[in-house]
Amino acid sequence: MSEKRDYRDTVFLPKTDFPMKAGLPAKEPKIAARWEEEGLYRQLREARAGRETFVLHDGPPYANGDMHIGHALNHTLKDMVCRTQNLMGRDAPYVPGWDCHGLPIEWKVEEQYRKKKLDKKAVPPAEFRAECRAYAQKWVDVQREQLKRLGIMGDWDNPYLTMQFDSEATIVAELMKFAEAGNLYRGSKPVMWSPVEETALAEAEVEYEDITSTQIDVAFEIVATNDENLADALTAANSMGSKVMAVIWTTTPWTIPVNQALAYGPDISYVLVHAGGDYLLLAEELMNETLKRLDQSPWLRGGSGWNIAWVGKGSDLAGTVARHPMHHLGGFYAKPRPFLPGDFVTTDSGTGLVHMSPDHGEDDFLLCRANGLEPVFAVMADGRYRDDWEWLGAGDLDENGKERRRSVINKPFNSPEGPICSDLREAGALLSASDDYQHSYPHSWRSKAKVIYRCTPQWFVPMDKELGGGGTLRSRAMSEIERVRFIPEKGRRRIGSMVEGRPDWVLSRQRAWGVPITLFVKNGTGEYLQDPEVNARVIAAVREQGVDAWDESRKAEFLGEAYNPDDYEMVADILDVWFDSGCTHAFTLESGRWPALKWPADLYLEGSDQHRGWFQSSLLESCATRGRAPYDQVLTHGFTMASDGRKMSKSLGNTIDPLKVMEQYGADIIRLWALSVDSTEDHRIGDEILKGAGDQYRKLRNTFRYLLGALDGFVGDMGDVGEVPELEVYILALLADLDGKLRHAAENYDFNAYTRLLVDFCNEDLSAFYFDIRKDVLYCDGPGSVKRNAYRTVLDLLFHALVRYAAPVLVFTAEEVWSTRYPDGGSVHLLEWPQVPGVTADGARWAQLRELREDVMEAIEPLRRDKVIRSGLEADVVVPASAVPEGFSDADLAELFITASVARGDSDTVTVTRTDESKCGRCWRLLPSVAEDGDLCDRCEDVVATLDGAA
Repeated sequence: MSEKRDYRDTVFLPKTDFPMKAGLPAKEPKIAARWEEEGLYRQLREARAGRETFVLHDGPPYANGDMHIGHALNHTLKDMVCRTQNLMGRDAPYVPGWDCHGLPIEWKVEEQYRKKKLDKKAVPPAEFRAECRAYAQKWVDVQREQLKRLGIMGDWDNPYLTMQFDSEATIVAELMKFAEAGNLYRGSKPVMWSPVEETALAEAEVEYEDITSTQIDVAFEIVATNDENLADALTAANSMGSKVMAVIWTTTPWTIPVNQALAYGPDISYVLVHAGGDYLLLAEELMNETLKRLDQSPWLRGGSGWNIAWVGKGSDLAGTVARHPMHHLGGFYAKPRPFLPGDFVTTDSGTGLVHMSPDHGEDDFLLCRANGLEPVFAVMADGRYRDDWEWLGAGDLDENGKERRRSVINKPFNSPEGPICSDLREAGALLSASDDYQHSYPHSWRSKAKVIYRCTPQWFVPMDKELGGGGTLRSRAMSEIERVRFIPEKGRRRIGSMVEGRPDWVLSRQRAWGVPITLFVKNGTGEYLQDPEVNARVIAAVREQGVDAWDESRKAEFLGEAYNPDDYEMVADILDVWFDSGCTHAFTLESGRWPALKWPADLYLEGSDQHRGWFQSSLLESCATRGRAPYDQVLTHGFTMASDGRKMSKSLGNTIDPLKVMEQYGADIIRLWALSVDSTEDHRIGDEILKGAGDQYRKLRNTFRYLLGALDGFVGDMGDVGEVPELEVYILALLADLDGKLRHAAENYDFNAYTRLLVDFCNEDLSAFYFDIRKDVLYCDGPGSVKRNAYRTVLDLLFHALVRYAAPVLVFTAEEVWSTRYPDGGSVHLLEWPQVPGVTADGARWAQLRELREDVMEAIEPLRRDKVIRSGLEADVVVPASAVPEGFSDADLAELFITASVARGDSDTVTVTRTDESKCGRCWRLLPSVAEDGDLCDRCEDVVATLDGAA
């Protein structure tokens, strides 16, 4: 018997140098270096010049540390926006920026000082600012390289920085617009204050954490009242040697030393309880709760029970006066404490009476000021009481001779054993004290220390003052919030509720590193100078020298001959860093430095926390100076959580470092993860999640590898339309459908859907279906086969479409794929959206066919698992005749199902048996035309004969 011929050299197997093993960590930096060397971003701008412009304005991250996973997600989304817009033919530049002023940088520089045991205050301000500038520049450079490594394409050689002199000058110019329009005022109001950082904070700089505090009940002795019935009770109590005490409850004992009044709810019902020896005034609704809290108090212990001596409305308390528990100290404490009506007083908790410290609460401040009680500024910037304060000022010593004064946020200072409670207890005014009250409390998100409300002179922008041109800043902003498109829609409600209820904008900070509030204040009047010529000189100086230009030595120069320098004070405060970032639209979009940019921006894109930060400060700044928002659309993303849904924390050890991920997996894996999650909500990352992204990546890479191999040497076309096989028409229809869905997803920034559609098409429609079916045609049909040529023509169309679709997601891999096929074809990132044939097909008919195919494969699997057959090629299949769509022959079905044969039966189920046919020695199909295993089928015989004849 003669030996059978080996036909492997006659089979057209795919050929490509594109490796399945990606090696991204080593390969990606080389591709990025080539982009930089060739000036890819510049090439793209030149290619899109004159097209419709789309501007995403970059929100500035702080330049104070390495890129973290939040940066990676944020910038990948921004990059995806710009790349898809460029892909769709628009001119979509990307100018990155950094926030370089303010507390984040200053705090880091101060940390370096503290490590060296140096005092920042001993360093000349200009020298300290220079160190802050150098620190910020260092991290700008570091983050820039890290973001470039992530594949973010932008104008990296020309970013915007808030600390550039031109930027600082523009920020000053924007401030002057507020000043010249009269939209600034200096006033004393309680603001969030960090005693650790010694500066006012914006709401956006505050985070809330659960803490346990001391709660105390304190008695204020009532000495007079206008209510006759209460006066009678007061007289009766005094005649018996008892006192009538108003009871207040607080979780901030440190505010008692600055109390100036008591507030009641006019419509609340109050009772006077005779408890033991003395009488307690409190809300009727809270009586039982309060007395239970006072159960261990000497006021009740050993008494003869209690009874109600008076009942009245809060309004009956008008004209009532109490005295401070520490009245024996004299001075400030000797003044009477009036009862004042407060609509904010509730019976949700406490006693129904609220002690008022206008220095340390907004409600307190407004109520007291309306009644002629002004703040006393007893608490200094570092959180300690003033040296001259009568209670707990400097020199206030305990029995051991140690100073008792501490920062008011110091927990032991406020504890039941601390100096405040001890002194109140000694004065007979502390009714209860416990350190077990759990509640949410504001903290500085930089120092993580507790903050306080502290009344200090600050500069404000009024929210409800009528502006030139009509409307208030609040009404303008609310109108713009209604106009702007928010994605997701809930962002509109979020920022709207914040703007609707926010207080006046606090612009001033008491720090060194930032843009100065360049105002001259007239001595004696407190009014600031509004002179455009003076302002112009200041702006010009800052443009030339930066923030150091605002210096006392140049006072006369700035004021000019029209003003006496001795009559004016130069403001020493700096601007809130949110004002800096709120001005970025002015010095980036309007400056002309980047000709491709325009104002307003099409899109702002940041995390959802920026509704109270950059989105809002930009909105307010622009509405005040330009009458509208600087953006038309706002896209927000959620926060990245650990794989178990918990917040990432270094202390928990559950953080994911994108720099390490790029070293291990590559940047394209991070990008694929970022664009696969639903980023509009909080989402997760972890090792297993990244491995899942890696699996997705390998499937996509394998798709491109197959396309490259199958298209090796391809030069043909599809030929006559009438010759196009129906399967190819169907795949082209799927491609056309995918094209429309991807464009819609890109236009609506639905990148989760975009990526999922792309991955599913490659995996389900191509790899598991089309490629699987057509591999026989590709490998074994002859070079002149219409079907094979049609298949490769469709593969060519798929290649050109898919490499473009994938380019914004897998920026490095798509470049590798493109350059593998077209080494001299330039960058894939210069290409535009593909033109795909507008082909349609009967989708329902094909869906029915594919469902039947799944049933057949499922029926084959048990026989393959039991080794009755090795593959579907050895299976004879009978399918329900009713399940077969019209127009498919049995031969078509065998080809589509990759089986030996398919027949139709009356049964409702699929049946499978092993075929008796012999196996072709070339294509391995089992067919009637094969005499015995190893012989050729009719098709292969023709192909081999043709090849042998051409040899």
